Parts: sequence; C-alpha cells; structure tokens
Amino acid sequence: MLESLNIFIKGVFVENMIFAYFLGMCSYLAVSKTVKTAFGLGMAVIFVLGITVPINYLLENYLLKEGALTWLDPSYAEIDLSFLSFILFIAVIASMVQLVEMIVEKFSPALYGSLGIFLPLIAVNCSILGGALFMQERQYATIGQATSFGLGSGLGWLLAIVALAAIREKLRYSNIPAPLRGLGITFIVTGLMGIAFMSFMGIEL
Repeated sequence: MLESLNIFIKGVFVENMIFAYFLGMCSYLAVSKTVKTAFGLGMAVIFVLGITVPINYLLENYLLKEGALTWLDPSYAEIDLSFLSFILFIAVIASMVQLVEMIVEKFSPALYGSLGIFLPLIAVNCSILGGALFMQERQYATIGQATSFGLGSGLGWLLAIVALAAIREKLRYSNIPAPLRGLGITFIVTGLMGIAFMSFMGIEL
C-alpha cells in the first residue's frame, strides 16, 4: 500500500508527464486557454490513463512478454509477443478514448463542443502512450502499483494544464509585449512551472 502511494505521489509531482518528460504538450498548450475546458480534458486524461495502464499491465504480463503465456501451458514459456506491444497498447487507448468521447458528448455537449478535435486526439496524446510504455519499462510488481502510476500521472497532467489555464486567464489582463503574446508567454510560463516542479525531485519517497 505504501509503495503504491509513493508511486502515485511521484506520478503527480516528481515524474510529472508535462514538466518532467514534456509529454502531451500539444493538447496542453492548445486547450489551456480556459480553466473549464482544461479541467474537462484533464479529467478525461485521468480516466483514460487510470483505465488503460492497468489493462495494458495485464496484457504485458499475461500475454505479451516472454514467458507470459505459461498460465496457459508450460510449453509456451519461450513465446515472446512483446513485438505486438505498440499495436495492442494503442488499440486499448483508442478504445478507451472512444468511450470517453461518447460519455462527454452524452452528458456535457458544451464541453464536447469546446474541446473539439482535441478530445479524440487523446488517442495520440504522448502522455497516454507514455504511461503504458513507462509501466512496461518499470515492471511494476502488481496491478495496484500500475493503477496508482496511471492515476498519479493523470492527476499530474490535470494539475499542470489547469494551473496553466488559470495563469493564462489572468494574463489576458496583463500588459504583455506584443511579440510575447499568445504562445510566446505560454512557453515562458511553462518553463518557469517546470523549474518550480523540479523542486519536488528532492523528495525522498
């Protein structure tokens, strides 16, 4: 339990998908104009990461990696299907994103309209696939740890995009030099936020 909590906290702060690895920057920059849309997309990312990482964990450990099929028959111990990882991971992600899109369209048409093309683009969001690949690389011991990592990474992404959206809303009333307006000042703010999040790297977990 303590290890899962450590993984969750690291996913939110220390190994933040945006500020530590700069994954999912396209959606992060494009949808962070208002807090409402940023929060909606962030919740969708939490849901997708929280579902796809444990599903891909099961695929990795019971189907794909070498020896994973021994639960079917000991003679399958040498079978290695890891070359199918990308295809299956992306298939799972695309399926979950389609589910999220249908749910948002059903229950919040206004949010669906404001997110526009960026909602289906979660399927190719680097942070979503990055979550699955980090899970594969780090070889978490249990599905609980993998789920903690997925939820922590999603919450970290939500925290990053909502914080940037709140700052961008305030910046509209600031006297920013013309060449820096728009994405210019957004990149500067993102860099400063990344430096701020580096302070969490000193936390011993």
